[in-house]
Amino acid sequence: MSDDRVLFRGCAALAQGAIDAGCCYYFGYPITPQNDIPEYLSEHLPAAGGVFVQAESEIASINMVMGAAAAGERAMTSSSGPGISLMQEGISYMAGSELPGVIVNVTRSGPGLGGISPTQGDYKQATHGGGHGDYRVIVLAPNSVQEMYELTMDAFSLADQYRNPALILADAILGQMKEPVVMSPREYRAEDKEWALTGAEGREPRLIKSLYLKEGEMNVHNWKLYDKYKEMSQKEPRAEIDLPDDSELVLISFGSCSRVVQTAVIQARRQGMKVGMIRPITLYPFPGEIIKEAVNKVGRALVVEMNTGQMVDDVRLNAAREGEIYFQGYPGGAIPTPGEILQEIEKII
Repeated sequence: MSDDRVLFRGCAALAQGAIDAGCCYYFGYPITPQNDIPEYLSEHLPAAGGVFVQAESEIASINMVMGAAAAGERAMTSSSGPGISLMQEGISYMAGSELPGVIVNVTRSGPGLGGISPTQGDYKQATHGGGHGDYRVIVLAPNSVQEMYELTMDAFSLADQYRNPALILADAILGQMKEPVVMSPREYRAEDKEWALTGAEGREPRLIKSLYLKEGEMNVHNWKLYDKYKEMSQKEPRAEIDLPDDSELVLISFGSCSRVVQTAVIQARRQGMKVGMIRPITLYPFPGEIIKEAVNKVGRALVVEMNTGQMVDDVRLNAAREGEIYFQGYPGGAIPTPGEILQEIEKII
């Protein structure tokens, strides 16, 4: 492992993280602003012994990921909002079939075709299951190019651990910015997955499915999935916490928006205001208990998002009884400035 830092664009760092995590198959279809991911992988994945396929559509892409995952291989696709919408049926099928795989959403503005500017409008699509049925997807939200690299490796590990799709929720800012990255490939040895479809010669056949037609079968399967999601919720929530004991307000933000919020927090402290910050890293499982305790301690929270209010609903669900919840939104490609957030902090305090 080298400690040398390399200047990487966000999408390229994510793609290299997939290679370093042992991803063997990538299937995708072009859409701005994530095209640097397939461009990078088209060159570097085959050189690393993997397979790159530009599929004919996003629907084809997710179904190819499903097929590779069913064979026990580490596989990934990437897209942006409209493409992720087309993948929802396949993601639901993967969750229902308990298949691991990584999906990347470098978000663009919506709804509809929208625009190519950054947004966080896909939060609920990612965290509350955009497809059909009772299912959840592990969702990781980087806020730096370094995390674009590292959380991609985490996504593959978590997907395998829980036999569940994992999604990286980034945006156009993180995808296109350049920052120094420390490359730290993780050793991954492909092992026989006892459930994978690798040919039944010399053993009993295996079956992967999401169709359950016998009386009560689907009920049993859904409760099995529920228990798995409950285990995730207990073991996997992650958040970055910066909350001094004398804080009078806690700001909550994720992804690229959290970097602007962090600057506003620093400026507020220089002016003598007592503020803290929490940055959810896992959007599912949501770090609700961490936020609940923080709001209980401080009494007030300001949620800042690049949308009209999505994560704020989860904050209120977990912490509304603990204190006052304020919201500041920037939808449709608008990006907050530290000064705007600082003004809101001043109003509240």
